[in-house]
Formats: sequence, structure tokens, C-alpha cells
Amino acid sequence: MKTLKDVISLKFKTSESEGVIFHGEGQQGDYITLELKKAKLVLNLNLGSNQLGSIFGHTSVTTGSLLDDHHWHSIIIERHGRNINLTLDRHMQHFKTNGEFDYLDLDYEITFGGMPFSGKPSSNSRKNFKGCMESINYNGNNITDLAKRKKLEPSNVGNLSFSCVEPHTVPVFFNATSYLEVPGRPSQDLFSVSFLFRTWNPNGLLLFSNFADDLGNVEIDINEGKVSVHINVTQVKKNRIDISS
Repeated sequence: MKTLKDVISLKFKTSESEGVIFHGEGQQGDYITLELKKAKLVLNLNLGSNQLGSIFGHTSVTTGSLLDDHHWHSIIIERHGRNINLTLDRHMQHFKTNGEFDYLDLDYEITFGGMPFSGKPSSNSRKNFKGCMESINYNGNNITDLAKRKKLEPSNVGNLSFSCVEPHTVPVFFNATSYLEVPGRPSQDLFSVSFLFRTWNPNGLLLFSNFADDLGNVEIDINEGKVSVHINVTQVKKNRIDISS
């Protein structure tokens, strides 16, 4: 497939911060890879380099952040020669690829949700996408519909289900004045707590609990972007333990 123009669009949602969304490569060294890295969207594109090294075609563009929030995000890639429009959730970024070539020369197989092991260093360190995709369109072909109707030949569909499973976690949003109070567990020797959190604020109290019988308390807070745990025990000489991370 040697193309001067390409239009690729899809929607995705995931709670994973890493994963290959789309990949294609060619015998001439051309490639296009769209992936999540550290919950950001990264597009790697090469329309060709020469062996002398005077033409270097690799181009990498990063956009977005916190895309592992399990909400739907839409992507549109529009390419005409070396001119690219990359649109993520209606925010468009225009750029021009490096090198001097205009055509994307790919093999006949392109993959969504991962990449095949090709023996190249690029293929063995990348994670497959884990999450949901819909409305996948590649140069006018409705890939989602063709896959569902088993009209893609040849195709290798591994462990796909045509439904989107919702996670069991329920997020809670706190503003500056809200808090959640839950009953303690009396006569327990063990105190155990775990949670995930995300915030833009560098300071704030995450958790506070008094121990029974006035034995002290435990406090977890964010201070200047660092998480600190403070354990106060009233009945021992070294009565305060501070852990910062």
C-alpha cells in the first residue's frame, strides 16, 4: 500500500497508560505507529530514510495527557504528503514530517490494538492496547464493522469481544471542602488502607484516622507534590514516624 494521502480515525477508552493503538510498517523502512506512552498519545511516522543517512525521516509527535481516565477520546490523523493534522478530542495539531519523501509505503498488513513481533527492536518492548475502541476508520474502510462481520481477509483476531466491559471501580470527586467519613474497625490490631488518586493540587489531606483508646493517629497527605505518611503513637518514646515519597 503506497499512499500519498491517509485518513485514520477512531475512538478509544482505557485505564492503561501504555499500549499500541495502531501500527503499520513497510519493507522500505516506512512505518506509522500510534500508541499511548505514560498516558499521552504518541504518533511515530517515517515516510522513508536513505541508507547514506543524509535523509532522516523519523518524526515523533506527542499530544494530550491523562488519557488513561477510562473516558472516550477521539483521534483523527489526516496526512497529505508530509503535512499532517493530528486531532485529539477536537484539539488539532499541525506538523510536517522530516525527510524528503511524500509517500507512505506499507506492507499489506496493518494492525490495531497491538503490533506483530517482527524481530525488530521496536516490536518487542511495546505493550498491546488494553481497553475499548470503536468507529475505527482507515482510508474510508470501516474496520470495526468489517471485523465484526468477519469481512477482513486475511485477519488475525485474537481474544476480541464486540462489547465494552466497564470497570468495577467507582471514582469519587472531592472539592476543597468535601470529605468522606467511614466507621472504623474496633478491636483490630491491623490498620490497612489502599486507594488510587489523581489531583492537580500540590497540597492536601488524603486520609486521617484516630486510633482507639487515644493511642494516636495516622495521617496521609500531599505536601509540595510529595506523599507523606505520619504515624503518631502516644505510648512509646519515639512517638512519631514520618515517611515521605
